[in-house]
Parts: sequence; C-alpha cells; structure tokens
Amino acid sequence: MSDQIKHECGVAFIRLLKPLSYYQQKYGTSLYGLNKLYLLMEKQNNRGQDGAGVATIKLDVAPGNRYISRHRSMAKNAVADIFEYIQKKFADVQKEYPEEFHNADWLKEHVSFTGEVLLGHLRYGTHGKNSIENCHPFLRQNNWMTRNLMIAGNFNMTNTDELLQQLFELGQHPKEKLDTVTVLEKIGHFLDSEVQGLFDQYKREGLDDNVEITKLIANDLDVAKILKKSAKSWDGGYTIAGIFGHGDAFVMRDPAGIRPAFYYVNDEIVVAASERPAIQTAFNIPIGDIKEIKPGHALIIKKDGNISQKQFREPTEKKSCSFERIYFSRGSDASIYRERKQLGRLLCKQILDTVDHDLENTVFSYIPNTAEIAFYGMVEGVHKYIKCYQREQLLNRADKITDEELNRVLNIYPRVEKLAIKDVKLRTFITQDADRSEMVAHVYDTTYGIIKNDKDTLVVLDDSIVRGTTLKQSILKIIDRLGPKKIIVVSSAPQIRYPDCYGIDMSRMGEFVAFEAAISLLKDKGMEKVVHQVYQQCKDSADMPKEQVQNYVKAIYEPFTDEQISNKIAEIITPTNIKAEVQVIYQTLDNLHKACPDHLGDWYFSGNYPTPGGNKVVNKAFLNWMEGKNQRAYM
Repeated sequence: MSDQIKHECGVAFIRLLKPLSYYQQKYGTSLYGLNKLYLLMEKQNNRGQDGAGVATIKLDVAPGNRYISRHRSMAKNAVADIFEYIQKKFADVQKEYPEEFHNADWLKEHVSFTGEVLLGHLRYGTHGKNSIENCHPFLRQNNWMTRNLMIAGNFNMTNTDELLQQLFELGQHPKEKLDTVTVLEKIGHFLDSEVQGLFDQYKREGLDDNVEITKLIANDLDVAKILKKSAKSWDGGYTIAGIFGHGDAFVMRDPAGIRPAFYYVNDEIVVAASERPAIQTAFNIPIGDIKEIKPGHALIIKKDGNISQKQFREPTEKKSCSFERIYFSRGSDASIYRERKQLGRLLCKQILDTVDHDLENTVFSYIPNTAEIAFYGMVEGVHKYIKCYQREQLLNRADKITDEELNRVLNIYPRVEKLAIKDVKLRTFITQDADRSEMVAHVYDTTYGIIKNDKDTLVVLDDSIVRGTTLKQSILKIIDRLGPKKIIVVSSAPQIRYPDCYGIDMSRMGEFVAFEAAISLLKDKGMEKVVHQVYQQCKDSADMPKEQVQNYVKAIYEPFTDEQISNKIAEIITPTNIKAEVQVIYQTLDNLHKACPDHLGDWYFSGNYPTPGGNKVVNKAFLNWMEGKNQRAYM
C-alpha cells in the first residue's frame, strides 16, 4: 500500500491440556507453550508494531505463590524484547540450578511464565495514547483467584460513552474513557456478580468451608453467561481473549464476524489467533484442521479442559472485514492468496479498455509490496485475454493470415516490469515540510531504460489508495522520470469513502482522497448546499439513539459516478511539473464481493455499516471535519 494505514491488533492464545512434564518428556522442553506463543506472535507481527504483551496463568498453585505473570514492551522489536526478558529467567535457572532445569514441576513452582494458559497481544495504536499502560493484556486483580481477569483483543467499540454511563450506573468509577477499560470492567463486573452469586448459593445450601466453596465456584462458573451479560450493549467489531485467575479462558467474536478469529484443538493443546497461517506455521498442521470461531460465539476452555463454543449474542448478517483480505492479513493464507489474485484478474477489463487493448505500448508494474499478489492475478488475466485474442485471430479469420501477421499475433505478450523499489535504508527524519517532501520523493528507487519515452503507457497496481499523499509526493514524480506518455494508477480496492470504527486507523473524513474529490466536485458544480444540508442532518442526529441514525454522509457522493470521482482523484494526486497524464482506476464493489464472497464487510467503501454505531461514527466524523476538529469520532 502506498499510503500506510495501521491496524489494531493481533491476538495469540494457548491452553496446554497436559501437565508441563508431558511436554518436557515428549518435546524435550517445559517451555513448549512459550515457544509456540513466540511463533504465533512473530508470525502476526504485521498486525501491530507499537507494542506487545504476554501473560500466563499457572493452574492449581498453592496459596501464597504467584500464579499470574505479565510483561509488556514498547521496544522497537517488542515481541523479541518480551521473550528475551522471559528467556533470561530460564537462562539464569539453567546457570544456577542446572539439575532442575529439566524438572517441569520445579520450574512451575519457582519460575514465572511457566503457566498452562498463555495469552499474547500485538498492538497498533491509532489516535489513542501510546504508552506501556495501553499495551494489552489488561489485568484486573483481586485476592479471590476466581475474580482475577486478563483480557487482550483486537477491537473497537463505537459506543464507549454509552458503556461508560452503564458502568457509572453500576456504581463504578473507571479511571479512563477507553473502550479497553470499559470492556475489562464490564466483564469484571459480571464475573464478580457470578462469583458472589455462587458463593451465596453454596452458603444457603449449608456449606461452611470457604476453601471448598472456592473450588466449587471455579468448577461451576458459567463463562458464557458472564460474556452474554457483559456484551449485551457492545456495538463494535471485536475478537477478545480472556483468562480468569483460576484458569477458565475464552476467545469471543463479534456478532457480525467483523474481526477474524481462528482456532485449533487436539488432545494436547487449544490455540487461537487472529490469522490462520500463524497457527499453521507454529504447529505444522493442514489448513483444514483450523476452524473459525463463529460470529456471536465464544470458544470457552474450562479449567478442567472441557472445550465448547457457545453463543453469547445473536449473530447478525456476517460482515467480515474485506480489508483483512485486501491488505492486512498475510497473503500466505491460501484463501487470501486466491482472493487477492482474483482481485487483480477482475481489474483486467477496465485496464484493457482504458489502454485501448494496446499491449505493445503498455507496461505493467505494481507498488511494493502488498499489491504483488493482486498483480500476479492481473497479469494472469492479461495472458488470458491474449490467448482469447490469438484464438480469435487464428481460427476465425475468413482470409489467410500472412506470415508477418502470424508472427505479430503470436508474439503478443504483456510487458511486465518491476519499476518501483522501496529503499528501506532511507529514513525521512527531516521535520521541515519543504525539505521532508524532497526526501520523501526518494523513498523509492526506479528501474531506468525500460519505458519508451512519450510512447508507453505505464499501469501501476496499488492494493488501495487512502490519502494519495505518497503517490503525489513521491511515486508519481519518480515514475514520471522514466518518460511514460501516461500513468494509470490502479487500485485493487474500491474507493475508500468512509471512516472505519472497528479497528482500522481510518477515522477522519479529511484523510480520504475520495472524500476530497467529492467535495471538490460539489464546489465545481456550485452544489455546496449539499455539504451544509449533510452537516445539519448530522448535527440534528447527534443526540438520537444510534438505532435511529442513518449515514447522512452518503449524500456527499450521490450526485457523482464512480468514474467522475476517480477522475477528480487523478487531478488531486497529480503533482505539478510532471509530463505524463495521470488516470486512476478503482476496483468495483461488485467485483470486490465476487473476489471475497465470504468477507462482505465493505462499510469503508459503501457506507453500509454492520452495526448501528457505525452510522453515528461516520456522521460524527463529518461534523469533526466541518468544525475543524482533527480527532477521531469514537474513543
């Protein structure tokens, strides 16, 4: 992607179903769980590089001994930093107590992080604070083992204000207005209530032994009931993993399946993660053995090892995030790889029509690096067109083809080149705008001598265009130096028109070049009244219940075709003083859904939000833009 956008976040969960001694005997190490957690997190480091955290819980620890361990880091390589910290503990043990290093029971008793339940998290901060206190897992502590709670998640709630008010009404006083705090406290409140209710029940039944009661609570705690009560009012996209202090654990997914969640179970282990390839790689298992957690359901692992998947909210129409397929998730997932190639193939007709099928004078390339797979699909589509053209020319001619024409037809091929190469060594550390723009223009190197000056059309594929700033400031200037007659920028995603509020760092209207284009078109045509009408509608709806609110911002785009907006975007991103004509082509929504039929979440393109809170957020984002407030429209 030419304009980098950030993503929240990645989750890794492991529950060992056997004693640590089992893994020592079978795999030669008591650190089997930690080693696998490290792999799960490293294989998902694309999902968060602003921080990371790891937590573990030991089962059946005697009173007076620590059973919860947690370490978080904001280092540049946070995952490595965390595991170096953990590894040092075992290195010290190996040095001081070499005879005990392979004794799993001794390690569990004396060394932190030797737990059977493990939770990892990778964080991308959006507009919120970026400090160690904002890194997951979050911990809610209590002297009652069953009331301790840790959570880590990939989520955003659109209705944090409403959730905070509910906490106030329960008598709580949260210290921060963040969705992570509200989620933690909501689950914690109903965990406390469930524990207290069971305690009172056993007392009424005549049990006096509090130690025995605590064991019964751990056994009888209804995790699904707690989650059902906690999530009743949540509006957002989420995958949230949690562990109770005594060892019960869960991984829950929102009712629309917006955020991804995969899991694998055998007789030794339960594992869950945000991405399927991470599980495949870490455990060397076939793709068919990995399942998705169903929307509105939680994978629940009780302390005794019982595993179930239970519904906590009524599932809605599935709207899994299509941006996961286009950009965020690793392309090493088999289905994502196929879908990205299909996105490229489906662009071929638009591209070929735009270049008037002149393949002799067209060069195909892409903007590194995530567009590469879609580029392969696009090239395959061009090859397919060539084969059809050759067949038509050779089999369906009324006259005899000449040798010269035969050679010309048989020698048609797509001219495929890698022209833009990102210089990973270059850092644009200069802060003055004028100097910085000059430095940004050199972030990419180019391959010279490939383009026929003032004759070739250059087609460059990007996986999405958000702001268009990198295209304008660097990429288009650089490839213009190659001398093409025309540059066609192709996006394998549709036009990004609306903010996301479920976990992607796209929350301010002014950052979308498609929005800028629509506003410019309204001004060009003397239709500024539309902007003011939308503003008034958004203001009038600000205090309405979210269930009654519509997405009024759609009216900004309604007067124009996709092509008109694309042409205006081309004007906006074209730098001054370049020679080549610039044109922009976007994927259509219909083709996006054809390529990704199981991931129909497209609200950033269509404005059709899967939860009521989404409409509140988009209208608030428009209000912020109109009022000059450079802030996101949700907490």
